Amino acid sequence: MAETFDTILKGGTVVNQDGIFKRDIAIRNGQIFDIGVFGKEQAGEMVDCKGLHILPGVIDTQVHFREPGLDHKEDLETGSRAAVMGGVTAVFEMPNTNPQTTTAEALSDKLARARNRMHCDHAFFIGGTHKNAIDLPALERLPGCCGVKVFIGSSTGNLLVEDDDGVEMILSKISRRAAFHAEDEPRLRDRKAHRVAGDPSSHPVWRDPMAALIATERLIRIARKTGKRIHVLHISTGPEMDVLKANKDVATVEVTPHHLTMQAPGCYQRLGTRAQMNPPVRDGAHRERIWQGLIDGTVDVLGSDHAPHTLEEKAGTYPETPSGMTGVQTLVPIMLNHVNGGRLTLERFVDLTSHGPARIFNISKKGRIAAGYDADFTIVDMKRTEKITNSWIASKSKWTPYHGETVTGWPVGTFIRGMKVMWDGELVTPSSGKPVNFLETLGS
Repeated sequence: MAETFDTILKGGTVVNQDGIFKRDIAIRNGQIFDIGVFGKEQAGEMVDCKGLHILPGVIDTQVHFREPGLDHKEDLETGSRAAVMGGVTAVFEMPNTNPQTTTAEALSDKLARARNRMHCDHAFFIGGTHKNAIDLPALERLPGCCGVKVFIGSSTGNLLVEDDDGVEMILSKISRRAAFHAEDEPRLRDRKAHRVAGDPSSHPVWRDPMAALIATERLIRIARKTGKRIHVLHISTGPEMDVLKANKDVATVEVTPHHLTMQAPGCYQRLGTRAQMNPPVRDGAHRERIWQGLIDGTVDVLGSDHAPHTLEEKAGTYPETPSGMTGVQTLVPIMLNHVNGGRLTLERFVDLTSHGPARIFNISKKGRIAAGYDADFTIVDMKRTEKITNSWIASKSKWTPYHGETVTGWPVGTFIRGMKVMWDGELVTPSSGKPVNFLETLGS
């Protein structure tokens, strides 16, 4: 008698570490049980995936969901709803909330807030500061923690460790890979006069490429001195990519869809302060060098840096306006459009959004389509053309910088631990998210 399974994904094209092949996937108890060819009689539920590509679940390792304290912009429910509507199965959320996520109590509070509210699986960064450095060895090993995040340049909130001694103290204490926002704070202070009131195109002049390069070079130097691993977020300049390419033994690299897609000055002329991000979107020469780093393997992961603000906040006068834009829901369609445009392969996209996160952060049982792994899938129609609109955006802020853009390649299904969470634009199974497990915290 043939074995039976809870669910079979039937007739899809599976994109995995061994290539792209048409296969069925059998799911049992929330995990992938087998891959092959199965009959309809073997399934409690059969999902027709003919004409669709089945990817390992997309993991977005940089989002800001603003809860607690800033939840008029976003919260854990709305942010995670946006994630699953865009095909994202797990997110890592940042610590610059209010209160900041710098203590065991703050991490526990976020995990409690997420329970029965978040739609995708999740983990939270602990913010590294001068004050909590001594506690970081214990904090970074708490269940639900994806690692330590350090701001060496100021952004939203006031988590800032701008001095080399502070960064060295943090790195010397921890054992996991730490993530960094790398802009040189002294240079940012010195260059404030370059901001032009009412002109957001002056944002990348103030926060210039040298501010990013100085900070990244400082980080690499301190990482080597302490013998620790660093993960440098949202790379925005060509010179940084050159430096990081030569230092892959200590540094992993994230880039964002907006730095790969937008360019100055056009984005500021078209979007105004809605294009304002830290670090900034820069000119086409920097964008092309970032693409080169993605193609040659310097880049390890894609993160959305989803950082919403309300349209009312964005409608202020630069430089009093906040930096940040939505991104978690548009990560998959924007990047699939680049795949269809020939800028990267579908296999490379999977490496950047599934294999890469699992490898860098030592995620347990996610990032691959293989027996024994969580049944997390991002199911996409590579031929489907859609127009991205503000009305599609599930974020509480209800806007996207890609409003009106037509893309080819669209997320049609989100499966998390065997559950169909989103299908063809409808939320099917709400509030099913659980904390992500990591190899370095399993024994905690």
